[in-house]
Amino acid sequence: MIVKEESYEVTDTTLDQQIISLQASGADVFYDVSVPKFAAQAISKSHDIGWKPLHYLDSVSASVSAVLEPAGVEKALGIVTAEYLKDPTDPQWQSDPAYKQWLAWMQKYYPDGDRADAFNVYGYSVTATLVQVLKQCGNDLTRESVMKQAAHLDFDAPMLLPGVKVQTTPADFFPIREMQLAKFDGKSWVRFGQVLAMSK
Repeated sequence: MIVKEESYEVTDTTLDQQIISLQASGADVFYDVSVPKFAAQAISKSHDIGWKPLHYLDSVSASVSAVLEPAGVEKALGIVTAEYLKDPTDPQWQSDPAYKQWLAWMQKYYPDGDRADAFNVYGYSVTATLVQVLKQCGNDLTRESVMKQAAHLDFDAPMLLPGVKVQTTPADFFPIREMQLAKFDGKSWVRFGQVLAMSK
């Protein structure tokens, strides 16, 4: 049951009043669908006022270095998100070939980039998807060909979690339908449960 909804404008300076209002509603679950700057503020303010709901954080704001560290990792303990990309802060990927390939790419093309920032993994994976589309086009780089190939994808992008694929059809352009829940342990996201697939 939804007991309260709050919105914000990107021009707002803080989310303090919205978080206070949500706490006053008595909600015990907080589904946080805010962009990174405001997600960090929401995490920090919730902690500071002693509001401890089950906090679900949208994947767009699940970067450890760009969101959780600015908020304070101690304030983000126990937050839950859904992932489809390999978390660059998760030690289990250090020996993974795809992680090593991504790391080499970062060192070559973005040496000053933050290797703990999930947005760098996201950008790399989106680029890999575009490269796949262009490969499928071959020498036919017309708009029609690009659109056709973008609607016929079925491949494993390099930094997707095991069990997650990029798949599109002419009737369904949504590229990723699988995610896995993860809980923040103070250092990185710890995945739990099975990979979940959205119904088509």
